[in-house]
Amino acid sequence: MRAGFITILIVFFVTVAYVVWHLWRITPGGWAPKLVAATLFLLWMVAAFASMGLRSKASIPMITALYEIGHPWMIAYLYLLIAFIVADLGVLLRLIPKGWLNGNGVSLACILGCIALVLIAGGIHYKHKYREELTVKTVKPLERPMTIVLASDLHLGYSNRRPELSRWADMINAEDPDLVLFGGDIVDIQLRPLIEGNYAEEFARIKAPLFTVLGNHEYIGNEQDSEKFFADAGITLLRDSVAYFQGITVVGRDDRSNPRRKPLSELASALPGFTILLDHQPYHLEDAELAGIDFQFSGHTHRGQVWPLSWVTDAMYEKSWGHHRRGSTRYYVSSGLGIWGPKIRIGTRSEYLVLHIETE
Repeated sequence: MRAGFITILIVFFVTVAYVVWHLWRITPGGWAPKLVAATLFLLWMVAAFASMGLRSKASIPMITALYEIGHPWMIAYLYLLIAFIVADLGVLLRLIPKGWLNGNGVSLACILGCIALVLIAGGIHYKHKYREELTVKTVKPLERPMTIVLASDLHLGYSNRRPELSRWADMINAEDPDLVLFGGDIVDIQLRPLIEGNYAEEFARIKAPLFTVLGNHEYIGNEQDSEKFFADAGITLLRDSVAYFQGITVVGRDDRSNPRRKPLSELASALPGFTILLDHQPYHLEDAELAGIDFQFSGHTHRGQVWPLSWVTDAMYEKSWGHHRRGSTRYYVSSGLGIWGPKIRIGTRSEYLVLHIETE
């Protein structure tokens, strides 16, 4: 694992150097404007990493500002890398003149302008929350038809703050759900902004019972602290445990970050009623099918958040986003209500699921 991490770091710094070199080349004028362009890009990168490195030391307003300023760098860097690779291939194949990449203000303005427009459009797109609706018929007995709101990957903290959570709570209440289920990663690594900002009050406004499981970000932070926060917020945490609600059985698996979590076959043995599995990371979907689960809800993937990373998650998972079915088991893998890092979505969407369960 250590060797893999070092390899990733080497690749990252090589690609950053590649982008900086191209910015130097394409910027017109002498060394002074070239130095300014390269320095601004690197300072922007520093802001992105400082926002993460100073999370527990600096003031919340300062970290929030660094998040807002720095995190879009990640996507700008990705698209600059893609643009320069495509341009180099174009030069190599003699599809574009070599001069387009050397001291050319028009080329630089076109590349930066296009990327800026994409980032702005992605930021606007992220603010829109998609409402996915699904009706499932069952032969299993229900006390009455049920409406359940399911959401994953809120990533509350320095990026998604309390006003955003307040809006989401209003959206959930507007559905008048019988039950609300969260699929993990409510917390974006650190609980400090949630506690100091009293985010628990917003969860308390939701007019339905709340259940959640842990995600990998709760483990990256501190799962014991998250457990206390969920209790204060009125959210029932299921850690390899089961809850029953008016004919619905909710199975909550601990995140796979815990290598000692129970096997699903042990948790789901002879369960009554319509069964819903919450499992943050959508690996081994066959386990739910073999255990006779009726419906599995997962998140984690964000579907890559931005294109072309969506191609990566599509290749990594049996299903990285959307509806799925194996035998009689239905699945929904959510791309998440919130976001990690920059509040930008390109080619993916932020969403929540409204699930209606009815008897046949």
